[in-house]
Amino acid sequence: MSRCATVSRMLDEPVSGTAATATTWLLLEQPGPWGAKALTSSHLDPTLGRALEAAAEGTGVRVALIRRPGRHADPGTPAVRQVYAAHTVPGNVWLHSATTRDPRQLLGLDFAALGAGDHRSFSTALGGRPHAGSPLALVCTNGKRDRCCALLGRPLAAELAVSGVQGTWEVTHLGGHRFSPTLLVLPYGYAYGRAEAHAVKEVLHGVQEGRVVLEGCRGCSAWERPGQAAELAVREAAGEYAAGVLSVVRTEGAAPRWDVTVAHADGRRWRVCVAQGASLPPRPESCGVSVLGSPARMDVVSLRELRATTALAC
Repeated sequence: MSRCATVSRMLDEPVSGTAATATTWLLLEQPGPWGAKALTSSHLDPTLGRALEAAAEGTGVRVALIRRPGRHADPGTPAVRQVYAAHTVPGNVWLHSATTRDPRQLLGLDFAALGAGDHRSFSTALGGRPHAGSPLALVCTNGKRDRCCALLGRPLAAELAVSGVQGTWEVTHLGGHRFSPTLLVLPYGYAYGRAEAHAVKEVLHGVQEGRVVLEGCRGCSAWERPGQAAELAVREAAGEYAAGVLSVVRTEGAAPRWDVTVAHADGRRWRVCVAQGASLPPRPESCGVSVLGSPARMDVVSLRELRATTALAC
């Protein structure tokens, strides 16, 4: 049986505009096996998992579990767990870290404030501090969600860890199984598809320099999918690779067509017309799904730089 990632790669399906959406990521270390819905089907207390899901709903916060690369036989309940929170909206990008002996402490967080970029509750509830280490490289490896994530993601995470890439973690779900191995890099929140170890190292080197690598980039999680595609198109057209200087400031319209305004920190603006299309021919969107689908794709129809007195439409 063909794997969804193999078919997607063979059909050269574009990855732009396919990243999971979250203004803020909240990551909790949970060793051992994960089920398809990891927050409620791992060795984390499922009652706590459901409470975290409810607390995050509608706030812009996405909660995920992480674990160290390697074998995942149940090691028992860890005495101390690593916790990270990262806000990805340009102009207020941050990554904080903490440890906890009791993951129920996460329920003391102000999720609405975290989603809006206010990290104070992370400090008060968990003693969190700005992360002083390497950027985080989060590789999706949850084979219960999709086998491609395990077959392709786990070897990548292991290779990165063995080669000394600091900040490498396995993560439960980043969406887009057919683009496996998938990667999320924090603090800036850019996701990547069909990742390979040498490319990941270049991406992380770019993060350390405050630079965004466009090859294989699915988009920044701070934006909805049309905004992700628009921002990447502006970067390509303008030759702009600096992180944190482009923001999606307006999105008008609705599926299948949007006008997206992208602003630069230096005052320049672009109007990008993005249209939703269907990826053809039909293909498996996930392994184990018998019904073929035509995944939505974000196509940039036009892109123009705006002048102060110019209003452009698609």
